[in-house]
Amino acid sequence: MTFRSPSMLVALVLIPVIVVAYSRARRRRSARATALAQQGLVTTAFEGRAKWRRHLPFAFFAAALAVLVVAMARPMVTVRTPRREGTVILAMDVSNSMAAADVQPTRFEAAKTAARAFVARQPPAVRIGVVAFGVGAVTVQSPTTSHPEVNAAIKRLSLGGGTSLGQGLIASLGAIAGKPLALDQGVLESDAGKVDVGYFGSATIVLFSDGENESQPDPVSVADVASVAGVHVHAIGVGTTAGTVVQVAGFSVATALNSDLLKNVASHTNGTYHEASDTAGLSQISRKIDLRFKFVSKRTEVTGAFSAAGIVLLVAGALLSVFWFGRVV
Repeated sequence: MTFRSPSMLVALVLIPVIVVAYSRARRRRSARATALAQQGLVTTAFEGRAKWRRHLPFAFFAAALAVLVVAMARPMVTVRTPRREGTVILAMDVSNSMAAADVQPTRFEAAKTAARAFVARQPPAVRIGVVAFGVGAVTVQSPTTSHPEVNAAIKRLSLGGGTSLGQGLIASLGAIAGKPLALDQGVLESDAGKVDVGYFGSATIVLFSDGENESQPDPVSVADVASVAGVHVHAIGVGTTAGTVVQVAGFSVATALNSDLLKNVASHTNGTYHEASDTAGLSQISRKIDLRFKFVSKRTEVTGAFSAAGIVLLVAGALLSVFWFGRVV
């Protein structure tokens, strides 16, 4: 236990002083009663019965004062409480092919719009992070419940480079696990199904991409790792299967939506595939997020509990005193 105002605990030194004063007062009263009894002015019959009753109300009062002093020091304790929680990583494709305009205004802007719409549907219990991937991948927003921070991270994204869906998925798993993961193609080829990154059954990756993959590692192998970790990958296809031509560094490059690869990645994790324009599909993903109870430690001030306990002790002492002796003190 810690205290926000520990200096108030100095008042506890008054408790022994009050106990000593009470003890002296009781001795003086007892001496007077004995002297009067010797003169035949009072009876000592009651004094001989249930002597503990004479001190119990004061004991309640003294304990109440001690508890109230502790309350004034504003005690803090660590409390473990259950909380429903889920984690979603928005894996955003920022490769040059996302500049294609086969969906308006571009694939990239359509993906951003769909991502923001998805964020708006999430309840406060869902933490959302953002990963941007091209040939490499980086976490641009760690999981948070702050929707403005997530939307700001989506807004900051910019295009450049080629595409590696596998790197995007690895970085997303790392954001979920809270640590970088060393998953190269060699590790995945040995046996992706046995790679242990931990278990995160309440985590989901929402992959926004046109599905074009130009670099290792194999995204399907990474999806197998995600499946072992209990993470579902829901793929959002951006673009058209007919495709178009995009200008990259002065060259005309043909690009088209590879929905088959995205569907394959999703299916390996029991996820789903939807088009970016499918608002009903995005809502369906929101309903599939598995919120689980998690115990979290939180520093909590318990001044109210100590105050209530002190008041109860005071009232109990007063009632006993009235019931036994006909007076409060």
